[in-house]
Amino acid sequence: MISGRVWKFGDDINTDLMLPGSVIAKGPEEQARAVFASNRPGWIDEMRRGDVIVAGNNFGMGSNRPAARSLRNIGIAFLVADSINGLFFRNSVNFGFLALECPGAFAAFEEGDMAELDIDSGWSVRNARTGAALTPARIPERLLKLMRGGGIFPLMEAEGLIAPRRQ
Repeated sequence: MISGRVWKFGDDINTDLMLPGSVIAKGPEEQARAVFASNRPGWIDEMRRGDVIVAGNNFGMGSNRPAARSLRNIGIAFLVADSINGLFFRNSVNFGFLALECPGAFAAFEEGDMAELDIDSGWSVRNARTGAALTPARIPERLLKLMRGGGIFPLMEAEGLIAPRRQ
């Protein structure tokens, strides 16, 4: 079970809001400070590692930049959205960020609620305050293994397919 405090974002959240072009070539600290700075100034100072994003439709639209990596790096436990843009979902897999589609998620939560995700003994996302439970779309096991294992590079390293990265 994974649980965290909910932050709500609406429809059509663009990857530019998570990883603005001005910080793509910067270090992880500067990239982290820029997450949602243009649409929710100060949010990065309010959120905490382990928090959750609940969103509307087409989350992660826009360019193929590694915005999912930014959310993982700041410590978002998982994303549950009514729908997720395909490019963003693929980058979520590649960078080890748990992102699930779950129609009705946006309506089921208020900001500040606690979301509980169970993908080990059953596929459900639950609002701890209201008890409302939803069933997210299942993710194929191989993709889920990548998401939970840190992404494609850590998994390939662990399986001996590529040399470990130098620290």
